[in-house]
Amino acid sequence: MLKMDSHIHSEYSPDSNSKIDDILKVAESRNIDIIAISDHNTVDGTSEVIKKTRNTDILAIPSIEISSTQGHILGFGCEENVPRDLTPQDTIERIHDLGGLAIIPHPYCFYRHGLLCKEDYDDLKIDAIETKNARFILGYCNRKAKKLSKKEIIPALGASDAHYYKFVGDCFSLIDCEKDIDSVLKAIKKNKTEAHGKGTSNILLSKYLFEKNILKKFD
Repeated sequence: MLKMDSHIHSEYSPDSNSKIDDILKVAESRNIDIIAISDHNTVDGTSEVIKKTRNTDILAIPSIEISSTQGHILGFGCEENVPRDLTPQDTIERIHDLGGLAIIPHPYCFYRHGLLCKEDYDDLKIDAIETKNARFILGYCNRKAKKLSKKEIIPALGASDAHYYKFVGDCFSLIDCEKDIDSVLKAIKKNKTEAHGKGTSNILLSKYLFEKNILKKFD
């Protein structure tokens, strides 16, 4: 089983300052085998991390977090940008056309654009959902996602959703596959994944947000 963090944000996301090099250092220190830089509406971070991991033990999967009209969707495996502000159905179709998987991050978290807060699962051709997203307060949204995953037999993933590099790997997936992109995508489709990890410390997260959004104004 390999250890994967499929949802990490870098400085190419407007709400993150994390350098790719710093993300890779933390991933290596936490024995993460596979990562995906899933930045908001751009694959620029994906392009950089793939170049920087070519001769390392870490496999980088191309990815992007797309803002659909009803919520966020990961285009996991997509090397090209997918336009934002399309309907969820059109967004998922574009992802599949590019050979990627449509993964729903934080599906029931309404204040973070969780798609299943507004859309019915039955209307969507999704490939997996996050049942352990590390950025939670009480854990209700993760429990609801886990319940849906078990009921509908949807592949479940764990991911840090780290916007700060020190939080990489807080939640992760164990995945039964070879260390190559095609094998990872096939293993997710075949439900050979387990969601693991812990929530990011809300104290550390609050400290990071304070420093990022308040203190920087006085620099």
